[in-house]
Amino acid sequence: MAFDYRSLRGKIKELYGTQDKFAKALGIGRVSLSQRLNNILEFSQEEIQRSCELLKFPKDEIPKYFFNMKVHKDERNNVH
Repeated sequence: MAFDYRSLRGKIKELYGTQDKFAKALGIGRVSLSQRLNNILEFSQEEIQRSCELLKFPKDEIPKYFFNMKVHKDERNNVH
């Protein structure tokens, strides 16, 4: 199962400028954050909670940032 983290990436850039700065604030390494944003590792519940605080969004918006399903484009529909 893959999640689409575009909204989360945008919020990180808006408030922290770089993923590196956000990773430090979150208490994980830059590579660990990158692995999570690229669906290699999963965010822990603690990391999600802390992200809400750091990125200043209400808990009811967690699904918007962390649980949007990645939609795979079906190449057969691109026939011209």
